[in-house]
Amino acid sequence: MKSKHSAGSTRHRLNRHFREFWPYYVMILPGLVFLILIKYIPMAGCVIAFKNFSLRKGIAGSPWVGLEHFRKLLNYDDFHRVFRNTLILGALKTILIFPVPIVLALMLNELRNALVKKSIQTVITIPHFISWVIVGGLTFDILGAGGLLNQIRTLLGMDMILPMQKSSWFRSIYVFTSIWKESGWGTVVYLAAISGIDPGLYESASIDGASRFQKMTRITFPMILPTAVTLFLINIGSFLDLGFDQVYNLYTPMTYNVADIFDTYVYRSGIQQGKYSFSTAVGLFQSVIGLILVLVFNRLSKKVSEDGGLW
Repeated sequence: MKSKHSAGSTRHRLNRHFREFWPYYVMILPGLVFLILIKYIPMAGCVIAFKNFSLRKGIAGSPWVGLEHFRKLLNYDDFHRVFRNTLILGALKTILIFPVPIVLALMLNELRNALVKKSIQTVITIPHFISWVIVGGLTFDILGAGGLLNQIRTLLGMDMILPMQKSSWFRSIYVFTSIWKESGWGTVVYLAAISGIDPGLYESASIDGASRFQKMTRITFPMILPTAVTLFLINIGSFLDLGFDQVYNLYTPMTYNVADIFDTYVYRSGIQQGKYSFSTAVGLFQSVIGLILVLVFNRLSKKVSEDGGLW
């Protein structure tokens, strides 16, 4: 009797809950449908990584080959070069690029003139809405053979240089363009987190004689740290997914040795040649590595901070 009464009580609470909050569920429904259609249903296609996929035969009719494509990937001469380049660029993205929005948000928060603050935020956010095709074209226009850099060097009587064709320049260009395009957009989340900090904390610190720098380092930064950890864990899942658009629009055949990553390698060696199973195997390999990194860093973050971790 008690179990029936408990089940009836639970059902009653759920019905009352949905009657009260049904507008919110209606609001999240489009996003949920989009997530299922775009993210979950296509995951069924990962099976072609274990098949010799043929467009004529389809997924169901293509023969199974097991781990053949993964063995082929690991045995390719180019694999170690591509894997090394992906790891290096991923490390640069994590170490040099990820902290920039945090620093910018802390600096913007210290500005007291609202007009100046909003103007700077607008200027540094606009590049996010420019496609990498345009950014790549601008970069070549500035650093190319007839670009602005060489025109200035020619006026100064200096020799012409070709940064876009030099392997030693690519990683610096990758970091700089990433910071220029995305760091301003990244400050939005951190500024929102800062706006939620209790003003009473700053007032108490002022009474205790804390300087603005001390308030920033002792109050603002620790309060936004959980947000930074959460975004870090989300980004670390795409550690090997550096963005095809950026690298493809910045590299040249002369910089393949340092710029070629999994995404560009798959495009040239897999998709363009119709090797769909091989391309899927590479993508699945990247996803598994990303999942492992998320699990590891999520566990580490929970040990470092009570508020750390995604779950």
